[in-house]
Amino acid sequence: MKKTLNEIAQLIDGSVVGDGNIEIFGVCGIKEAKQGEITFIANPKYISLMDHTNASAIITTPDIKVSSKPLILTQNPSLAFAKLLTLVAPNEYDHYKGVHPTAVIGKNVKLGKNVSIDPFVVMEDNSELGDNSVLCAGVFIGHSTKIGCKTIVYPHVSIRERMVIGNRVIIHSGTVIGSDGFGFATVKGLHQKIPQIGTVIIEDDVEIGANVTIDRARFDKTIIKHGTKIDNLVQIAHNVVVGENSIIVAQAGISGSTILGKNVTLAGQSGVIGHINIGDNAVVAAQAGVTKSVPANTCVSGYPAKPHKKAKRINACVQKLPELYKLVNELQEKIATLEEALRVEKNGISKNNN
Repeated sequence: MKKTLNEIAQLIDGSVVGDGNIEIFGVCGIKEAKQGEITFIANPKYISLMDHTNASAIITTPDIKVSSKPLILTQNPSLAFAKLLTLVAPNEYDHYKGVHPTAVIGKNVKLGKNVSIDPFVVMEDNSELGDNSVLCAGVFIGHSTKIGCKTIVYPHVSIRERMVIGNRVIIHSGTVIGSDGFGFATVKGLHQKIPQIGTVIIEDDVEIGANVTIDRARFDKTIIKHGTKIDNLVQIAHNVVVGENSIIVAQAGISGSTILGKNVTLAGQSGVIGHINIGDNAVVAAQAGVTKSVPANTCVSGYPAKPHKKAKRINACVQKLPELYKLVNELQEKIATLEEALRVEKNGISKNNN
């Protein structure tokens, strides 16, 4: 990469403050950046680093008025920086063009234009792969599964039979889509397996992290709606519906038949029981345990999960328990002393009356 600051501003729809003719050779974070590189600041708490970074220029918001460095001002510095990275980052994965000789392609498989099927991929009978999609080494595609256009499936992903994957989906290594839902009937102390005959639908523009498991529905569909982003190590059980543009962070778990609305956030290690609803724009904080439905536009935390402000008050009280315990002990001792004094006084009065 070698571009002037003015050229970079045009690429990311920003405006230059300072010398727009300086040349930029790379991109980096604000603490690690060197001379000749450009960085960004989106969070105000990092403003103090602006005059200490070695970067030659900074992408930031129009709120920044003064800097010793040349600036590119844009409404969303994080998005602008991400766009710049996409434009300059090298493609480090060299996909096989066409179908590699070691791939196993079943009967009646439909392949779109310009597909890449890497070594040791398996596509079972009646499966489909759309235009410009990529299956990396060791991917398994079950029979009758359909994958859309411009989708990339990274190495060692398993997509079981009769799944539907949309367009522009990204699925990272180790993920399993369509494994059996966890369903058993206990009869006389023995767990009898309940057949799981449904499917999974992944809509357009979804990204699924590494080692995620999304179970097939018992009868109908498990659905991940368009634009949703799922972090690594997430478990999504049978018949779950995840609404559009939701965020599910690492190690979160969603039990069967729960429905998430649009723009829901499940933070890291949060857990949600089955058969409840999480409303649109709701936020479930890290490590929260959700045991009942959550209304729209609500933030909950703690276990069992409560409205966040209430949970913080409860937590503040819990932190004071040692002091409270000590105070109660002191009060008990004082009460015992007072009761003993009253008893002695009462006995004294009684003897005088006699």
